[in-house]
Amino acid sequence: MTNGKKHILMIDDDEDDFFLVNALLQDISPDQYALEWAPSYQEGIKAIATRAHDLYLVDYRLGAHTGIDVLHHFRNLGYKAPVILFTGKGDYHIDKEAMLAGASDYLVKSEINAALLERAIRYTLDKFDHLLAIEKSEKRYFSIFEKSNDLILLTDNENRVIAANPAALEVLHYQEDELYDTRLSDLFANNEEAEDFKERLRTSGGVLQREYAFKSAAGQQLDVMMNASVLDANKQLYLCIIQDITARKQKEREKQQQEKFVITGRIARLIAHEVRNPLTNILLAVSQVKSEPLSEDPNAQLYLDIMERNCHRINQLVTELLESTKLSDMHLTPLSINALVNKALTLANDRFQLNNIAVEKHLEQVSSMIMGDEDKLIIALLNIIINGIEAMKAGEGKMVISSYTDQNNVCLRITDNGSGIEPQNLVKLFEPFFTNKTKGTGLGLTATQNIVIQHKGTIAVDSTPGKGTTFTLCFPKV
Repeated sequence: MTNGKKHILMIDDDEDDFFLVNALLQDISPDQYALEWAPSYQEGIKAIATRAHDLYLVDYRLGAHTGIDVLHHFRNLGYKAPVILFTGKGDYHIDKEAMLAGASDYLVKSEINAALLERAIRYTLDKFDHLLAIEKSEKRYFSIFEKSNDLILLTDNENRVIAANPAALEVLHYQEDELYDTRLSDLFANNEEAEDFKERLRTSGGVLQREYAFKSAAGQQLDVMMNASVLDANKQLYLCIIQDITARKQKEREKQQQEKFVITGRIARLIAHEVRNPLTNILLAVSQVKSEPLSEDPNAQLYLDIMERNCHRINQLVTELLESTKLSDMHLTPLSINALVNKALTLANDRFQLNNIAVEKHLEQVSSMIMGDEDKLIIALLNIIINGIEAMKAGEGKMVISSYTDQNNVCLRITDNGSGIEPQNLVKLFEPFFTNKTKGTGLGLTATQNIVIQHKGTIAVDSTPGKGTTFTLCFPKV
């Protein structure tokens, strides 16, 4: 383009037509367009290769070639440019073929006048500029859609997923066709949250930001931040931008567990100090009384024995509480995660046989290594395994233990089909003395959590009442 003029190339083997078109353009807009001429198909192809023109006027008949051949050449080059096709007379089939081949417009030579020609050129250039702007915008947004780390889903007004970006397919572990057969509500971990989402979106004016729990196709629970909005006024299309905050929430939970663990340790030491001192005095007094002649009451000895036995019991509970919350010294060595599982299962074998519980192992063929204290880790695993055995019905129980590598961690998943844990009890599960058992101190899982934290690992639990419980333990890989 020179001095603001639009450069136009006319490919036509009739020189008279070129002079006519040039005269019409000069007559109606002399300073706006600069027209150049290519007198043959071959000359036109050479000129197109320079890509120096803003618009092309192409005659349908070019000797052995046609204007459709020129349009195909543009397409083969991958060169997008506005093209107006000239035809000798109105022909619906030629017009249709030209538009399908990529022509922006067509004109019948016998009907051309200055106003019609200028209007066609101006409209074609404007339309082409608009299409370029739209295409550029589409490419930009398509790039965001494709490359975004956030999950992006489009749904219709019936809650069906109609588009998903690669991040959504990867995180949710769905194939594209599978996800498109899925409703958005099916991705929620529970029906209550799915209904809450729909109700809040309906009453919030079409914009919503809230945390929810999703589940992947593999059954893994994901914590997500859902940003949903209506894309059109008729509420036919919804855009959901979803952040996977599972790792962040897990770190928050781990931090809370560690803080709670530190506080529990302080309380345990305080209890130990405040309880043991008077307890020691009581035991000394009982011992002194027992060493002297007893009264004539025949139950005196019995009462003293009860007092002494319960004092020792209290003392034992205090000791166990201290042990379960104490960061003790560890002897770290490289350990095979599979070997730890097998040793723990061997130690629990009698319980499995006594309760007729089936065990299924899915361990990695090449066992990953972790740094750990073998004795403590086996205690941690046994606490979980024994809890699972006690939660299952004899003769109907099944425990599945899997090992896998997740990024920089080695993980174990221990699943039972027992009675499960009520949601309100999950948050208390690792607290000292919390238990649903008729027997037991409720310190086993507290100790397990302590051991896992000392190994810089994480422990998570997922449970459905009546269906079973899954513990997931992850440790840094060597």
